[in-house]
Amino acid sequence: MSPAPPLVLTVAGSDSGGGAGIQADLKTMLALGVHGMSVVTAVTAQNSRGVHGVWELPEEAVRAQYRAVVDDIGVHAVKTGMLATAPLVETVAELLAGTPGVPVVVDPVGVSKHGDPLLAASALDSVRHALLPVATVATPNLDEVTQLTGVHVVYESDMRNAAEGVLSYGPQWVLIKGGHLPTGTEAVDLLTDGTEEHWLRAPRYDNRHTHGTGCTLASAVASGLAKGLPIPKAVQEAKAYVTRALAAGFALGDGIGPVDHGWERRR
Repeated sequence: MSPAPPLVLTVAGSDSGGGAGIQADLKTMLALGVHGMSVVTAVTAQNSRGVHGVWELPEEAVRAQYRAVVDDIGVHAVKTGMLATAPLVETVAELLAGTPGVPVVVDPVGVSKHGDPLLAASALDSVRHALLPVATVATPNLDEVTQLTGVHVVYESDMRNAAEGVLSYGPQWVLIKGGHLPTGTEAVDLLTDGTEEHWLRAPRYDNRHTHGTGCTLASAVASGLAKGLPIPKAVQEAKAYVTRALAAGFALGDGIGPVDHGWERRR
């Protein structure tokens, strides 16, 4: 009998189209050689054209899923995604605070790739003051940076201010994702703990099929941390994986297709 691989838990919403959310997380974890487990926080009716409905689960259902997994199977890293409401954010933050020593990657999901809101405005303070303080790495995109801090990133040079704003809420590290910057031939991200800086650069591909990028990156980081990689190395490897998945993104339905989580198997 083989030993179990590293164990990674995703706490996020379900994407019925399979491109983002829990589905993207589990595909990423499988591709990267860890065992993925899940706590579903919300169910969405979603396809390539957008989110057509959202139904949050009760806090007791989220708590019961988490306890069932962690108390029996255990966990080496946790990734959070769509948490939807302030009560769910606070419930998850409380659970994470009660699981010391386990690295946590927080993807502070605010809107979908199609612009549909996935976090209530009333939950922003809970993300700032309950969830971010328990994060090992927070991975906001530029829109989420603005939601959380009010900082607008227009140029690459603005990313340091964005990082300082997010770090002020307590995560150990922040990865500012610069893929939404309007210019340049590279997708530039900044990883920092306020002292060290790591600038990560990759080619910017002309591919509109990018659904699930943020979920995939955060899950890849969590997978690396579960394997025991140092944070900068885990983020570098995650960036490389996502870059290839983006390059291989494919059309699905009539709208925005997903990144290809299984690109390595199809090379």
